[in-house]
Amino acid sequence: MKKKNSIVSLVVLMISLMLPNIAQSQDSDFGNWLIYIGNKKLNDTWNIHHEVQYRNYNAIGDLEQLLLRTGLGYTFNDGKNNVLLGYGYILSENYTGILDEKISVNEHRIYQQFTSKQNVGKVKLNHRYRFEQRFVESDFKMRFRYFLGLNIPLTSNDNGEKDFYLSAYNEIFLNTKSSVFDRNRLYGGIGYKINKNIRLEAGYMNQFFETSGRDQFNIITFVNF
Repeated sequence: MKKKNSIVSLVVLMISLMLPNIAQSQDSDFGNWLIYIGNKKLNDTWNIHHEVQYRNYNAIGDLEQLLLRTGLGYTFNDGKNNVLLGYGYILSENYTGILDEKISVNEHRIYQQFTSKQNVGKVKLNHRYRFEQRFVESDFKMRFRYFLGLNIPLTSNDNGEKDFYLSAYNEIFLNTKSSVFDRNRLYGGIGYKINKNIRLEAGYMNQFFETSGRDQFNIITFVNF
């Protein structure tokens, strides 16, 4: 119990230290992403993915991007692999560089992805390969993404189940046209498994582009039902 309390205190301390930076203006380049990721099992093989991301330039209230995503997936190889066909809608609020003016950009996205899970000792690895066809206003783009994530359990509850864990991932985005490199995301955080269906996670993410970069504090809820 003391070990669990110390980890909870560490999470609270981490959030408290970050909040003053998150609350700064858009000029600070430190944003906040609120993320919900859900998965509905239809049976042993089919599932429906659904996702909402509310991305802010600062703590909250200065919308950078609203992302809605869903998809139909098929699981095989004893649950280790999944293929999915999906659709996403993205509303971006981009600053024009003139005072505080913004322009709204609408994007419709079709994507195909393959995910694969594996265990290396206690470490859980997740590979995700995603190919996107992006309809950004009147422009059409395509992009490939590779995601490598890991999950390391930390503590066990009274039932012997692991509840606290460390999470990290790196994801690279590559365009089919020049410039090929689009962006890279590097993330590290700590999570808590409330029960077998719900997890909460908080962490820091650095996103860098070809000539710039940006930092985010992410709060994520995972729900399986």
